[in-house]
Amino acid sequence: MFVIVATKPLNDGTSGFRFNVLGQKGFVRKRKNKSRPMGKTTGSTMDVYSIGKFSVGMERKKPTRRLAHFAG
Repeated sequence: MFVIVATKPLNDGTSGFRFNVLGQKGFVRKRKNKSRPMGKTTGSTMDVYSIGKFSVGMERKKPTRRLAHFAG
């Protein structure tokens, strides 16, 4: 089933949520203690954009491994 917009809470104790918008999966997180410099971090599955205590992660277009049932 194709989902247009779905959100679920994060389950690691941080404030934020996971999302799935038109098939693009990712997360939004507001960190409490650790501030990160502005920039992009690339992993095997996601690209994470950080600005201070705010982070947005988005699934890569062709990840080396897929995300399991992520947010809908």
